Amino acid sequence: MILEKEIQHAALLLKKYNISSYNLDAEIILSNLMKVSREFLITNNNKEIKENVLKKYRLAIKRRIKNEPVAYITGRKEFWSKNFIVNKTTLIPRPETELLIYKLRKIFKNKSINFLDIGTGSGCILLALLKELNQSYGTGIDISPKAIQIAKINAKNLNLYKRSKFKVFDFNKYNLGKYDLVVSNPPYISSQDLKKLSKDIINFEPIAALDGGIDGLDQIKKVIYKSKYLLKTNGVLALEIGFNQYRRVSELLKYYRYREIGREYDYNYNVRCIISTKQGFF
Repeated sequence: MILEKEIQHAALLLKKYNISSYNLDAEIILSNLMKVSREFLITNNNKEIKENVLKKYRLAIKRRIKNEPVAYITGRKEFWSKNFIVNKTTLIPRPETELLIYKLRKIFKNKSINFLDIGTGSGCILLALLKELNQSYGTGIDISPKAIQIAKINAKNLNLYKRSKFKVFDFNKYNLGKYDLVVSNPPYISSQDLKKLSKDIINFEPIAALDGGIDGLDQIKKVIYKSKYLLKTNGVLALEIGFNQYRRVSELLKYYRYREIGREYDYNYNVRCIISTKQGFF
């Protein structure tokens, strides 16, 4: 089968099943299977697809028809211009989470810090930070052993294994060390809003990494409380939060005597990240 015709056929099939990104998905899936760039597909559109690749491609398209995310089909997702291995035990990294990296890169530029990533998942936040802060060390904890395995693979692939540690841990019971920075992208979607999520998310991504309880703040509250015992005086707490949660999270930080030093907005001008410091009178 010719490349161009097979991609067109796959895209039309995806469109029929209401996959909005049908052209892009058809190209990404095939380029991943062929281990080439999407540009290669365009400039070599008359090339024949090998039979074994064609079979895998058509099976992959069937998975996408059922709303399985492209990242789980290909087994990878780009984050901070790096490729991360992902699977159904880890959340798929989102562009909004890169806002944390932008802000923290500025704060800790040219510094050597030791930091903790709570709920590390694929390790994308921790490893992206280590790429930017090349004198620093990071520890990632997650309650999921399978997620930690993926994070370790990503650390090896990015040549960051020596500066990173990943541990299976319930963060409520974690008491090891004092850190210059605690960073977390905790579950922040309210339980009632979970059912409003797209099928790509709710049917495939780990619910435990999404469900923030009745008001979406259950895990955020726990991270804020726990971090006061894990941070050095004047250490930094960096949180990703959900839509319309800024006021309530800001109040929680004030209650626990953190001082806000920065925030980052997404493209819809919603606060998605809050950066604060631990004051010296806990």
